Amino acid sequence: MDNTRRFYINGEWVEPASSETLAVLDPATEQPIATIALGNGEDVDRAVTAARKAFPAFSTTTRDERIALLERVIEVYQARAGDLAAALTQEMGAPVTLAAQAQVPAGLGQFATALDSLRKFEFEEKVGTSTVVHEPIGVCGLITPWNWPPLLITAKVAPALAAGATMVLKPSELAPLNALVFAEILHEAGVPAGVFNLVNGDGPTVGAALSSHPEVDMISFTGSTRAGIEVAKNAAPTVKRVAQELGGKSANILLDDADLRTVIPRDMDSVCANSGQSCNAGSRFLVPVARMDEAVAIAKAAAEAMVTGPPEDPATQLGPLVSQAAFDKVQRLIQSAIDEGATVATGGLGRPDGLDAGYYVKPTVVAGVTQDMTIAREEIFGPVITLTAYEDEDDAVRIANDTIYGLSGFVSSGDIDRARAIARRMRTGMVHVNGAGLDFNAPFGGYKQSGNGREYAEHGLKEFLETKSVFGDNTV
Repeated sequence: MDNTRRFYINGEWVEPASSETLAVLDPATEQPIATIALGNGEDVDRAVTAARKAFPAFSTTTRDERIALLERVIEVYQARAGDLAAALTQEMGAPVTLAAQAQVPAGLGQFATALDSLRKFEFEEKVGTSTVVHEPIGVCGLITPWNWPPLLITAKVAPALAAGATMVLKPSELAPLNALVFAEILHEAGVPAGVFNLVNGDGPTVGAALSSHPEVDMISFTGSTRAGIEVAKNAAPTVKRVAQELGGKSANILLDDADLRTVIPRDMDSVCANSGQSCNAGSRFLVPVARMDEAVAIAKAAAEAMVTGPPEDPATQLGPLVSQAAFDKVQRLIQSAIDEGATVATGGLGRPDGLDAGYYVKPTVVAGVTQDMTIAREEIFGPVITLTAYEDEDDAVRIANDTIYGLSGFVSSGDIDRARAIARRMRTGMVHVNGAGLDFNAPFGGYKQSGNGREYAEHGLKEFLETKSVFGDNTV
């Protein structure tokens, strides 16, 4: 790629102020595939200045102008879909099928729903004798992780463009190549200079400079709860808006009338997709005491049927984790489960047989997990599920809610009304009933330490808008 050592600022690929660089590794081979420039505070300041300069003109564009812009972005995005997918397979180990059929289309879906929301949204409304106006918030700092890059980048960029805001993006330094392709897409689509800017770098340097910058009006952050707390601290002195999508430890309640032979393999496929690297993964399976032996046997068979291997192989379901640190964390949590008395039904420590290099993790089922265990409390972010027994519905809900997180939840039952009743008792921002997937038209976000914002469609658009009351504007 031509632009790995440059940043996209004010409509141009520019040389960085910093001389720092970082090797990007292929997690399947542990070998370097590119070297990127790492920015510093000066680079952030240049990007923010460009976004601030572009804001007055872009914020006053018409709805029709922004609709046309999003339509052009969608057209170019579709043309470059293959380049995005190839970057994802190389830099984060996404299997080719997952990259082409899930990762890249998810980003396209965010643009489609943002476009639909823009067409429908009422930017002005009459209330009493006043007019309430929804206006673009200003310059936005966007900080995104590496696990679902097209989805997580577009879930911020698409509504920001729809709102008329300008922005500076800091993608993850672990998987930055797809973001460079994305910047090329926006440039080719004709996004005005300064409206979108990209600076690569790490969190303590570029992330901190962006979140503390006095000319940034909003930070939209997706990542770990630990990092989100630091972002909020950095943003606090300038009282900017902070919207956060953070970690999760989602419970999957299997009610006693659920068809376990259908539900468990289905939900394990969902958890282990993307090698388990999803913040909303329902990895805590809660099972009736009387059905635990049955559940363990089904889960064990399902895990052992999964194909882990090189991401370029179309037969591969699970590729490697993204980094050595990610691999080490999953190994630590599996070891902690063993040390604390749980049972590894299948999988476990080390790489799968035949994979001697790369950050591969065995699809793992851990049974006999109780709420006091480390693996029941910490986010795993790998292809690992835990099985915990419960006594009755009240006990299941209690266990599900016994966590600092509240991103997502899952419940399955042969009685849809019963499942819906349990869903309403779960203290999470989202609940999947009987295997339902995400709906890009509905808000995405969590309770408690899983965050404080909402993304997708109209709710995502509103995050990038300020609300103004004009009194006396609706009088005769």
